[in-house]
Amino acid sequence: MNEKRVAPEPASIQPSQNGRVVVESLPEEPGTAAAEGVLIVADEAEFPRSVVGRWQMERTVPAFTLMGSDLCQTANLSPHGVAILGPRVRRREAVLTALENSGVPALVLAADGDAGQIRSAHPRAQILRQTDGWLDFLVQIAGEILRRAETQRSLLRAEQLVTASQHHATLGRYMLEMRHGLNNCLTSVLGNAELLLLEPGMLSAEARDQVRTIHTMAMRMHEVMQRFSSLESEMTFAEKGSHSETTLASHAPAPGV
Repeated sequence: MNEKRVAPEPASIQPSQNGRVVVESLPEEPGTAAAEGVLIVADEAEFPRSVVGRWQMERTVPAFTLMGSDLCQTANLSPHGVAILGPRVRRREAVLTALENSGVPALVLAADGDAGQIRSAHPRAQILRQTDGWLDFLVQIAGEILRRAETQRSLLRAEQLVTASQHHATLGRYMLEMRHGLNNCLTSVLGNAELLLLEPGMLSAEARDQVRTIHTMAMRMHEVMQRFSSLESEMTFAEKGSHSETTLASHAPAPGV
C-alpha cells in the first residue's frame, strides 16, 4: 500500500507587541522529539507561510520564530538551531553578520546574481536558489542541521554523565580503600567507650550519658562501614557473574551449527 502524506492545516502566525512574530506549530506526534527552534527572517508574509506549511508535512516539526530584518539585528539569536533568510530581506548583510556573531547557521534564498556576493562576504552561509523543488531541499537541509545539533548536544550530555560517573567511582574507590583505617579508629573509640562504661564510679551521670552517645554514634558509623563492605562484595559477585555469562555466550555454538 502506498503511503499518503497529508499536510495539516497551516500554522497560525501571531504578531507580538515588540515586532517579533511567533509561528505556532501543530502538536507533534507521540514519540517524536522536539527539534531546536527555527528562525525565519523575512520582511513579507508569504515566504514564512510557505516554509512552515511545507515543514508541517514532516514527521517532526520544530518551533518557528519569524522576525523582520530590523528586529533581527538586535535580538538574541543564539537559542535558534538554524536561521532561514527569505529572498527579499532588506537588511540582509546586517542580519547575516548578526547570525555569524551568534553562531547560528544560516540558509539564504538568493537570486543568481547575489549568490557570489553573499558567498564571498559570508562563507559560512549556505546559499539556495528558488529553482524547482527548492522548498523540499530547504526543509531537508535545515532539518539535517537541527539533527546534527541535537546529536552534538546528546554527545555532550553523555560526556558529562561519564565524567560525573568517573568522579563518583573515584570517590567510591577512595572510601573503600579508607574503610580499613576507619574501622580501626572506630574499634578504638568503641573499646575505650565500653571500658569507661564498665566503671560507673569514675564518671558522673552527665559524663556517662555523653560516653553512651559516643558509643552509639560509633556503632552507627561501624554499621555504615559494614554496608560498604557488603556492597563491595555484592558488586564483585555481580561482575563475576556478568563476566561468566559473557564468556559462555562467546563460546556458545552458532545456531544451526
